[in-house]
Amino acid sequence: MDGIKVGIVGCGNISGIYFRMMREVYGHILDLAACADLDPQRARAKAAENPGVKAMTVGKLLKDPGIRIVVNLTIPKAHYAVAMKALKAGKHVYGEKPLTVTRAQGRRLLALAKEKNLLVGNAPDTFMGGGIQTCRKLIDDGLIGDPVGATAFMMCHGHESWHPDPEFYYEKGGGPMFDMGPYYLTALVNLLGPVRRVTGSARISFPTRTITSAKKHGKVVPVEVPTHVAAVMDFANGAIGTLVTSFDVWAHDLPCIQVYGSKGSLQVPDPNGFGGPVKMRLQGEREWKEVALTHVADINRGTGVADMACALLRPGRPHRASGALAFHVLDIMHAVHEASLKGRHVMLGSSCARPPALPAGLARGALDP
Repeated sequence: MDGIKVGIVGCGNISGIYFRMMREVYGHILDLAACADLDPQRARAKAAENPGVKAMTVGKLLKDPGIRIVVNLTIPKAHYAVAMKALKAGKHVYGEKPLTVTRAQGRRLLALAKEKNLLVGNAPDTFMGGGIQTCRKLIDDGLIGDPVGATAFMMCHGHESWHPDPEFYYEKGGGPMFDMGPYYLTALVNLLGPVRRVTGSARISFPTRTITSAKKHGKVVPVEVPTHVAAVMDFANGAIGTLVTSFDVWAHDLPCIQVYGSKGSLQVPDPNGFGGPVKMRLQGEREWKEVALTHVADINRGTGVADMACALLRPGRPHRASGALAFHVLDIMHAVHEASLKGRHVMLGSSCARPPALPAGLARGALDP
């Protein structure tokens, strides 16, 4: 089938894997035609590394009549503005996480997309990888029984030691919940379904951070968002989940995600990746056993863009990393912070369907049977 023409806006740190995957693995679905960045030299450099891709200004890219999907890889506080411009230009939009900084922005974005009959997709798409899709199949097949609860932990000491431009991690729209929470929450919603109620506690542990990566070594960054956040979530299916995200922890040995069922427990791999391992321990067993993956693990970012393109090529087919899923995750994250500020449970104002599971046994680069 002919590929859907795509343009990338934002040629920063994360863009490299998008360029590679969309060209090498999903080139039969996507035609990556152009890129743009506020820094023209950065766009030109990416275009030079990727023959056939043209460097453009953002305005020219949005006016290109052939480009149908804009992949928005800007920093969080620019997600909304760029996405709205793309929708107004008649383009479908797939963005990096989070969907937007505020709920109000997210609602306006999705409302405009609906009005113009355009699709909105959003990272993370890691839940489409072989590791979490295998876990989804195990749960759906009833191997661990009815889900009772889940725990999830993402704890480190921030990104200023390695990221070349880490300031946005400590601005509004950043922090460990908004930076890494989408991976964990999207995985949990994929496995267990939507959340109906949350509570939580959050704090800013250090008022400033000092960058130690080479490019901006020694720069002091003010911290605007909570950097240690603990949440309790009541899922609509009755399961109770716990999530801790932190940029304040030097070391720990807790699992990324575990799901507990009436017949056994499931150890879910790092939701920031696409692979395994997957481990399960059923009632009466004394040890965890690794489970062979039922889905391809050798994929990466850009999979959600290709899946959205498949929905455009086959009208009526849903896309998995959808705007509704991303907004529900955004709603959960804000609700956790609100619960901490107000000292109470917060009922979610949004919901979403579980994304359709990927069929087992697909070849690398295939998203449909």
